[in-house]
Amino acid sequence: MAQWLEEAGGGGGVGDPGRVHEEGHRARGVVESARETVAGFLGTEPSRVIFTSGATEAANTAVFSSAALRPGAPLACAGVEHSCVREACRRAGHVLEIAVDASGRLLVEALAELMAAERPALVNCQFANHEVGTLQPVAEVAGLCRQAGVAVHCDAAAAVGHLPVSFRELEVDFMSVSAHKFGGPPGIGALVVRRGMRLTPLLVGGSEERARRAGAENVLGIVGFAAACEELSAERLAGEAAAASEQTRRLSAAATSVGDVTTLGAADHRLPHIVCMNVADVLGEAILLSLDRAGIAAHSGSACSSEVLEPSPVLAAMGADPDRSLRLSVGWSTTDEDIAAFRASFPGVLDGLRSLMSDSARPAPAAT
Repeated sequence: MAQWLEEAGGGGGVGDPGRVHEEGHRARGVVESARETVAGFLGTEPSRVIFTSGATEAANTAVFSSAALRPGAPLACAGVEHSCVREACRRAGHVLEIAVDASGRLLVEALAELMAAERPALVNCQFANHEVGTLQPVAEVAGLCRQAGVAVHCDAAAAVGHLPVSFRELEVDFMSVSAHKFGGPPGIGALVVRRGMRLTPLLVGGSEERARRAGAENVLGIVGFAAACEELSAERLAGEAAAASEQTRRLSAAATSVGDVTTLGAADHRLPHIVCMNVADVLGEAILLSLDRAGIAAHSGSACSSEVLEPSPVLAAMGADPDRSLRLSVGWSTTDEDIAAFRASFPGVLDGLRSLMSDSARPAPAAT
């Protein structure tokens, strides 16, 4: 990205890819070269890739386009889907709730029953869950929907860059991706659309992205998106996945050794870089604050852990307690020292919080 800015004249020379002057032609060349790189990484053709501001916009586009093509038809969505998918479905029309099991995995037989009763305009099936890491039965869902003539959207944002993901092999109609999930810059992503699939643009006004997404292309972000894809060769992806699996295994072992801590999500078929746990008797928010003071950044599904006041619908759909959850994730920059720091801090953090709870529950001494 820095190299592109320098070549483009410090930012002032970044041209509009839609213009015919020299700066515009240069920007168009960069965008289309990046599109080829991103398409190759995602296992599809360049013409199938629409650059967006991220997976949120991409998912919204898939949902609203499908709803527009079949007005009044319901949209199928599980409670474990990302909020951008769930909220888009609610806003677009009637939602058919797909049941999941205790690991957060979508129940294909439950989806089949729903579709037998009412044919949806779109079925949403994420590649992997963003909170507990459970891999979803995308191939089974896609096969079921093909037989019924129903479109499928796969939110692959949590998986791309951590596991091999091929749009061609998934055989879905839409796939949404965000670059920042695997080392690219924030504010850029893509919607991949199957050949022959009709698309109603979410953003209108201009003819950018072959009239499928209005607004000047984020050239700098697109450059960064492609750079991240180029870095992740098949060998590097496999190496990072193996390292992440070992790191999350050690994190999980350190946490569950304390007592009354259990892991959530699928035991085996899961993302390598995410581990989510339930702490039976301590609120997640308290754990986060204590870990933060120890220099460890973590997350929870509790109602107070983010900008919203709603506890995690993902954990609620699984039957888990969102207020007593702890989520840890690792990445390409995570070191053995980081894992050791958690292992050294977590038992003391939990013991201290449990001690405070025990003291607060003790009756006050009688007045004399």
